[in-house]
Amino acid sequence: MRIGLPKEVKTEEYRVALTPDKVAELVRSGHTVLVEKGAGEGSGFADSAYHEAGARLVPTPADVFAEADLVVKVKEPQPQEYELLRRRQVLFTYLHLAAYPDVAHALLRSGVIAIAYETVQLPDGQLPLLIPMSEIAGRMAPLIGAYYLQRPLGGKGRLMPGTPGTRSAHVVVIGAGTAGTNAARIASAMGARVTLLDRNQERLRQAEASIPGRLTTLFSTYATIGESVAQADVVVGAVLVPGARAPKVVTREMVESMARGSVIIDISVDQGGCVETTRRTTHASPVYTVNGVIHYAVDNMPGAYPQTASIALSNAVFPYLLRLATLGIPRALQEDPTLAKGVNTYQGRVTYPAVAQALGLPYTPLAEAIASLG
Repeated sequence: MRIGLPKEVKTEEYRVALTPDKVAELVRSGHTVLVEKGAGEGSGFADSAYHEAGARLVPTPADVFAEADLVVKVKEPQPQEYELLRRRQVLFTYLHLAAYPDVAHALLRSGVIAIAYETVQLPDGQLPLLIPMSEIAGRMAPLIGAYYLQRPLGGKGRLMPGTPGTRSAHVVVIGAGTAGTNAARIASAMGARVTLLDRNQERLRQAEASIPGRLTTLFSTYATIGESVAQADVVVGAVLVPGARAPKVVTREMVESMARGSVIIDISVDQGGCVETTRRTTHASPVYTVNGVIHYAVDNMPGAYPQTASIALSNAVFPYLLRLATLGIPRALQEDPTLAKGVNTYQGRVTYPAVAQALGLPYTPLAEAIASLG
């Protein structure tokens, strides 16, 4: 199969979906890999490394999309890439279509087979291609919160770990999934007082057993969220419903109850955000203020650490990519239910129910789409 690796064009996105060592494995398996020049530079991987791995370097994204049967990326296609997509071509990347309706409509018009990393799902419910980036975003969140608590940056001036005789910062984490538990663990390790909220009691038990330090776990309700947010120095929103828009669990009134100079980091922003006052930002301009509360809502947080993120993502994506390339698309999807869960659009049809519901579009089961379209 011909596999294409274009350079990311989203604002301040430096990650790359495949590292040179994984390209070498694909080439050894008999596949052709086309890499756009400069694709790995932002992550510290030179063109020469891809050339030595056996890739064919091409000058433009148009060259990648025109020749590749399967395009592997990091982020959803940007407007300048929409017209490069081809019917029956496979696009393997993060999509978050419930929050990006324009992207969804572009995919449907093009007729591509779009497989979203974030909905590839194991039988036990785990999301193996989302976990690495959730880990990074979760670990970043307390560092970002500590940074923006500085008074010269508009924060309230409270040091995260405090000092003897002073209070440490209070970090409230909403959601005890991968991102949330990582945020709670790092915040606790930094010396903060941490409150972790979730509706899943087993996740709360696991967090309480594994995270040392001053951790309080609470069952998540409107009341417990409101009380916790009002007392917080830093709020981390880490709510996920696979494939769907994140629910708004922190209301505008809750934000208004927070002290001026407090900080909100909404990790859920790539699914629309779980805070009512959230709007997407970029690494170039990451924060804004509402009622004196600093909001950080960058929708590609792990892109700030592209080398770590690219290696972690490439490690996770590679086995699934190799399966797609080796078995061919219909057979891989029919034989691997985990991969099949990742298909969001198939040649003009929406095949993921949560995406169809979020966008108000008709839903077609994947098996039916494959049977009718091939």
